[in-house]
Amino acid sequence: MGHGGNVIDELVTDHHEVEELFAKIEALAPGEKNRKVYAEQATMELIRHSVAEEEYLYPAVREHLVNGNTMADREIEDHSKAEQLMKDLEGCEADDPEFDRLIGELMSEVRSHIAEEEETLFPQLRVACSEKELNDLGEKVRRAKKLAPTRPHPSAPDTPPANKLLAPGTGLVDRLRDAVSGRGKED
Repeated sequence: MGHGGNVIDELVTDHHEVEELFAKIEALAPGEKNRKVYAEQATMELIRHSVAEEEYLYPAVREHLVNGNTMADREIEDHSKAEQLMKDLEGCEADDPEFDRLIGELMSEVRSHIAEEEETLFPQLRVACSEKELNDLGEKVRRAKKLAPTRPHPSAPDTPPANKLLAPGTGLVDRLRDAVSGRGKED
């Protein structure tokens, strides 16, 4: 959570980390307990990542890209779908058949979203923004991820300014709940 570099490098590294967690889930047999742990870890990373994108990346996309509003709206819609899947997953244990369906759907949704960003959005942003702008955005994204929630909150605002105001407080509560419950920790 916080790798350094410009916003694109930061977010691509996050994508790789999530893909590694997905691979761990896929490598385990259905019903194995650690599938839930890896799903929780992926959720924590995806939520922090999404919040940071919604706070800083998508406003920059709207500002700098010709079709930025359409692209940002589509990406936020993808986030909403994934966040609802993560919320639904919270109530499932690894041995629940619904877990397999939901995690499969989440992985498909996230992989499609990642491909769209890496193949379309990021190259356009790299052309439209200066190196300094990309580096500044990277720093803002890293700061946002440190304060962001770690649990899905599908009804929370996903655009500025409301998301920037609410995310730090929600993030603090989520991190306290995670610490007390041991969520995302392997036994």
